[in-house]
Amino acid sequence: MKNFAKLMLFYSLTFVALFLATFFLEYLSSWLSILRSFPAEAHALENAAEIIWKTIPAVLYFSILLTLSYTARKKMHVIFATIGIFILGSVFAVCISLGTSRAEAIRPIFRQVSFTHTEPGLIISRPNIDIVLLGENSDVRGPRLVSIQGQPLSYQQVPLGLDNTILTLPELPFGADPSWFFQSIALDFSLSARALKSRFEESFISFVIYALSLILLLASLRPIIGPTQWPLANLFIGAFVFRLILNLETFLNAREINALLAYFIGERFPPTIITPLIFCTMSALIILYTFLAHLARPRKNIDG
Repeated sequence: MKNFAKLMLFYSLTFVALFLATFFLEYLSSWLSILRSFPAEAHALENAAEIIWKTIPAVLYFSILLTLSYTARKKMHVIFATIGIFILGSVFAVCISLGTSRAEAIRPIFRQVSFTHTEPGLIISRPNIDIVLLGENSDVRGPRLVSIQGQPLSYQQVPLGLDNTILTLPELPFGADPSWFFQSIALDFSLSARALKSRFEESFISFVIYALSLILLLASLRPIIGPTQWPLANLFIGAFVFRLILNLETFLNAREINALLAYFIGERFPPTIITPLIFCTMSALIILYTFLAHLARPRKNIDG
């Protein structure tokens, strides 16, 4: 009971901290996407509920990963850790989804941006750099004139890509895109969030089945986290395995893969149950392997 209290305290604090951090990053990302766009179109921007839906998969993955690493470091029993994390993750996922559904009526947390119509010739200034956008409606990715202090005025037809005419010129005025590695992770998390939200909108039972099967699969990976004596190495191993699970989730949720699996399975199961069924099957195999490995482990001879 004492171990479960410690586990619940660690998971709850980790979940709340990750949720607040992820929500704040999504907030900043939405603002940056507005600042990097010209013209700013008048539309209802993301509200709090939509941002929360985007954060749920990332918070679940990272909170379960850190909690599994904690149980490995504290040498908690594998079966106990799996069951405890599954219960805690399920409770938090269901509660935050129900709370988010009740928050759909919240007003957008961003102010609406009025339409800004600009003619060619918009000047964007940075320290020691002035950029004149020449495209229609001042397209930031179109042709431009660049004035760098101490250098002659230069014309650049394509700011990015292989066809960049002047490679020494700076990139887009408001920063470069993130690396492919982080873009792929963010894209997979957004697809996972879309799958969770679509299933919740379809029916609450469908959402619960999908979310609980995913949490069970993640929680059952406890034997993989902890094969070495170095906690940091175990954490990196767990992060790599969780990245594979996220890839698998994206792969199974693809429309073409769903149609292919439904074709082979036939009408035995509805299409929405195929991915949770695969998650539960993998979880059962991992738990069975863990149980058999525990039974096969040689016992210490107490009598000496």
